[in-house]
Amino acid sequence: MELNQAPIAEAGMLIRRPVAEVFEAIVDPAITTKFWFTHSSGRLDGGKPVQWEWRMYGASTKVEVGEIVPNEKIAMLWSEPPTIVVWTFTQMPGDATFLEVRNFGFAGSGDEQSKQAIDSTGGFTLVLAGAKAWLEQGLTLGLIGDRHPKGIPAE
Repeated sequence: MELNQAPIAEAGMLIRRPVAEVFEAIVDPAITTKFWFTHSSGRLDGGKPVQWEWRMYGASTKVEVGEIVPNEKIAMLWSEPPTIVVWTFTQMPGDATFLEVRNFGFAGSGDEQSKQAIDSTGGFTLVLAGAKAWLEQGLTLGLIGDRHPKGIPAE
């Protein structure tokens, strides 16, 4: 497949919590592990790489923050080969936040890039839904762990 434009994974969600609280949920692994990865080597800070793990899958990735603007933006590299992930936090009326994530810079053929972008869109949509449930209702939905249960063949 020939691409005329590189694919971009995008997901967004209104979370009815103050922007500082939503931002902290992404940078502080004590909170993020409630809805996304299972373990982290540390907090997201500019210039300090961290390792994220999804132990239920035996998977991990290195994360390198390139830019961090408190309560506004996090730009980072992750995965192998590395792709760019940009989180944008927009303060909304009523102590709400619109959290958007964009993932781009996929490698490989046009088909491979498209598949990565589709998979990433689905994954980040689950992350945002889990963050919303945790931050608004205190619910741990287990969306990431339930996405690929044992016994269901991987595509």
